[in-house]
Amino acid sequence: MHLIGMQHVGITLGSRPILADVNVEVHDGSRIGIVGPNGGGKTTLLRLLAGTLVADEGFRTIARHVSIAMTTQQDSFSPSQTIRQAVSGMWDGFIPSNDGTHTNNAAAAMWERDARLRSIHAGLMPDLDLDAPVAELSGGQRRRVALVRALCADADILVLDEPTNHLDIEGITFLANYLRARFDTAKPKGALVVVTHDRWFLDMVAERMWEVVPGDFRKDRMRPGHVEVYEGSYAAYIQKRTERARQAQVREEKRQNILRKELAWLSHSPPARSSKPKFRRDEALALIEDVPPLRDEVQLAQMATRRLGKTVIDLEDVSFSWLGRRAPVLDHVTYRFAPGERVGILGVNGAGKSTLLDIISGALAPGSGHVKRGKTVALAELLQNTTELDELANMRTVDAVDVVAHRIVVGKKELSALQMTERMGFSHERAYTPVADLSGGERRRLQLMRLLMAEPNVLLLDEPTNDLDTDTLAAVEDLLDSWPGTLIVVSHDRYFLERVTNHQMAVIGGKLRDLPGGIDEYMRRQDEMNSSASSSASSSDSPRQASGDQSKTQAGSGLAGARKYQAAKDLARLERKIDKLTATKDSYITQQAKLSGEGDWEGLAQVSRQVADIEAQIAAAEDEWLNLGALLESE
Repeated sequence: MHLIGMQHVGITLGSRPILADVNVEVHDGSRIGIVGPNGGGKTTLLRLLAGTLVADEGFRTIARHVSIAMTTQQDSFSPSQTIRQAVSGMWDGFIPSNDGTHTNNAAAAMWERDARLRSIHAGLMPDLDLDAPVAELSGGQRRRVALVRALCADADILVLDEPTNHLDIEGITFLANYLRARFDTAKPKGALVVVTHDRWFLDMVAERMWEVVPGDFRKDRMRPGHVEVYEGSYAAYIQKRTERARQAQVREEKRQNILRKELAWLSHSPPARSSKPKFRRDEALALIEDVPPLRDEVQLAQMATRRLGKTVIDLEDVSFSWLGRRAPVLDHVTYRFAPGERVGILGVNGAGKSTLLDIISGALAPGSGHVKRGKTVALAELLQNTTELDELANMRTVDAVDVVAHRIVVGKKELSALQMTERMGFSHERAYTPVADLSGGERRRLQLMRLLMAEPNVLLLDEPTNDLDTDTLAAVEDLLDSWPGTLIVVSHDRYFLERVTNHQMAVIGGKLRDLPGGIDEYMRRQDEMNSSASSSASSSDSPRQASGDQSKTQAGSGLAGARKYQAAKDLARLERKIDKLTATKDSYITQQAKLSGEGDWEGLAQVSRQVADIEAQIAAAEDEWLNLGALLESE
């Protein structure tokens, strides 16, 4: 069922034609992810689609009685509202009274009746007091409340602009699972359109991708941007985009190599092995057979040891507590970071990840214990804010890089400051733009370039992916691949962590825990802790009984031998079925081309219906394959 669409839509803002000839449709059951560079027109596209911005040309169609809920980068909460009122007030028929009493009572009653609302609250803002005034919240907390308000709206189409910002990994995982369940393509009921730079989230949620290709605004050509549509998830988009680039023999070889390298990661990473059907992996491997390994681990380790020596940073029985907080943030942490180690740090918001980085960098002194730094350590830290660039506001971007160092060696190549800015996605025009005129994402890139130009051998990155688009993230990852130092990354971006680090750890209960199973192990641990806490809270039995129940839950979480054998057989059966269905689909597509050439439109329509039926069968088989694969992978 068609819900909303745009035909030949174009819009000009100021003197620049931002988008032109946009032709997109949203159908019932669609889950659409939108990607593109910062400033390319993604938010403009969302506003055109939602109807909050009127196009200059073309037209927008929307089915009768279709409603839209949308999040933006700004919220419109009243300072006097509580969180409960702000969320509940989104609903139709909710009319607040003058004194607010009726508002609060009605909101509380509504909250108690709606299990979905309680579930979303627990998943996305468990740390927030529902009766706290919105005026007391931080910017990130307000964004989360705005997201919950949109999710709870009784809307047919949900339009989300950067919903994963300010969420931790648990929140991002909850949101992905919630959206997949709510907009189940097998049971269409509404549609999702989301702009995000979180590639793991995109791969989990989207089943169709729109790429906003920005315009070219040089003086000799004023070419507006446009939208390209790709079927499939983010991984499929990367593969198809790479194929298009190769077929067209694009001139930007650097960008193509990054895309192919990204494809190599998608094909070889642990998440890929557990979520990509075999026939698709084989297809991808054929494309990347000549791609070198992402990183030469042996060479990087040797270079790091030569630069750093044996001692990098040693934490010895380190503890730290914030004044007024009963439990310590860090509790007797001991760890020795090795030369060339690449580690990702996980943990819920407030767990102590940034505190750990500050103690490593020396910005904070531990309450007890010792921090030992090697004599040759040259440490640099990427902070979450970019205020350090304010004093360079009148300087050109390339000069802001050049003032740190004229040249840098990356891998085996020597790059000038200008070459570095180009590698990080700055056009010639933007490289000579004043720092004051840069976007948030560009400021983030400049901040990272200045750090790397100083050639540190220990790099601390605190949420480095904030404000970066997917192409820039790929460029940053490519750059870090050849950086021979010790890398410590705090991030909620699952894809980035798995891409640039070799192993992950988590701050849990003040302890620094190793995660041999990576982020999947962390999520399992968190689920077990949450399940245990829920069981303890709801049980009136003795502590011994509660402990026994937890043991049963953990013991019952695995697959018995016979069931595991059957699951493996079913997995192989499904792969054969998918291969057979795909071959059938290919034969139908060949038949379509023949009928189209003969002008047999009736026959073409019949075959097209058969193709659609086959695609539905493939999708169902793949879903079953994915579920079984994930179950076996967890063993």
